[in-house]
Amino acid sequence: MKIIIVGAGEVGFHIAQRLSEENQDVVLIDKDPQKIRRINDHLDVQAFLGSGTSPNVLKDSGIKEADMLVAATDSDEVNLIACLLARHLNHYMIKVARIRNWEYLAEKDLFDKELLGVDHIINPQSEMVDLVLDLMEVPGASEVINFADGRVKLIGFNICKDSPFAGSDLLSLKELEEKPLIGAIVREGQVIIPSGEDTIQTDDLVYVVVRSDGLDQVTKIFCPHEETLRRVIIIGAGQTGSALAAALDKTRINAKIIDKDTDNCSKLAETLERVVVIEGDGTDKELLQEENIQGTDFLVVVTGDEESNILISLLGKGLGVKRTITRVSKLSYIPFLSTIGIDTVLSPRLSAIRAILQYIRKGKVISVAPLKGEYAEAIEAEALETSDIVNIPLHKVKFPKGAILGAIVRGDEIIIPKGDSIVRPNDRLIIFAARKVLPRLEKLLTVKLEYF
Repeated sequence: MKIIIVGAGEVGFHIAQRLSEENQDVVLIDKDPQKIRRINDHLDVQAFLGSGTSPNVLKDSGIKEADMLVAATDSDEVNLIACLLARHLNHYMIKVARIRNWEYLAEKDLFDKELLGVDHIINPQSEMVDLVLDLMEVPGASEVINFADGRVKLIGFNICKDSPFAGSDLLSLKELEEKPLIGAIVREGQVIIPSGEDTIQTDDLVYVVVRSDGLDQVTKIFCPHEETLRRVIIIGAGQTGSALAAALDKTRINAKIIDKDTDNCSKLAETLERVVVIEGDGTDKELLQEENIQGTDFLVVVTGDEESNILISLLGKGLGVKRTITRVSKLSYIPFLSTIGIDTVLSPRLSAIRAILQYIRKGKVISVAPLKGEYAEAIEAEALETSDIVNIPLHKVKFPKGAILGAIVRGDEIIIPKGDSIVRPNDRLIIFAARKVLPRLEKLLTVKLEYF
């Protein structure tokens, strides 16, 4: 695919890096010479100095032959105009826009085919809020990913040294009444797509496929000591923090939000009924102690300064917080954070890449979720009638080594597959795959050539 990215900031750079690693034809446009130099120094992509709102720049970048445009600048207006121009210059390309202004997002008709024709909106803030709320639904989890409209969940559990599963092979899990399927294991930064002979080890992050109606049973298996969520403290009342506070305001959870900006606190205090708004510095140890931070179930740190976010989270852990959720944009930080005590990382960049991967993958892909470290993906796809995966027992399907089918969703039925299970046309499939085998997996999911 030929993909044009407008905006070479952190989000645009990361998307370009990921796509270029997959040998996609990537063109990046930005009006900042320093950002263009950074692209030329570090990435194997074309870089154009200019504005994404310039028809001539878009033409020079090859927009008429492009398959997709991703508008990912920090300006919603630039992103919208870039999509409008793209619609005029190439009516058939996919257009993805990063939009942060809630007023624009409320006007859903603005993005339809008759006006801007935007195919997908990237709003990392709303995706991060959804992730936090999902984590609060499963307090012992480090990650929760929804598939099949929430009916199938992928839950990431950390295996501590006193876990009954440390040292167990996966075949032994089949003896449990609620038979969990381990779709992937992250060990020392590397992703393993396991077989039955693989063993769970201390400090592993295991991804478990769970039916939503079996969530309680699986949580009790992997987190038997977790208690009901009672108290949450949010540090940072920007867009993400405010949206999370508004969502918690509708629940019975005891929540507080702390921010040092007087205006932000005044506005929130006028709109929130149950969540307590506190003006103060989240790095102030005495303030946190006054607000009874010890024993808090979740400390969610989402200020605009990621170094401060890390320090506040570590301070919270030292003061007795049970779990921390920390906003960090720099991908280079993420692999080290779990080793210093950060439980869960929110990354707007990973949210953005997750939002567009479904358009890159071949086959009828519904959603894609990069797993921790991005060396593997969980893919939700529809089984096509003419693909090689349908109408034969799974043990006869030539699945690439490094990929595993985690669940089959057939109407209201959710099937944890076995060797004799058969995929039917139009089934939804939840598949785990290491990045290196994705091309072979895509061939398995796409239409056979003899069909034409």
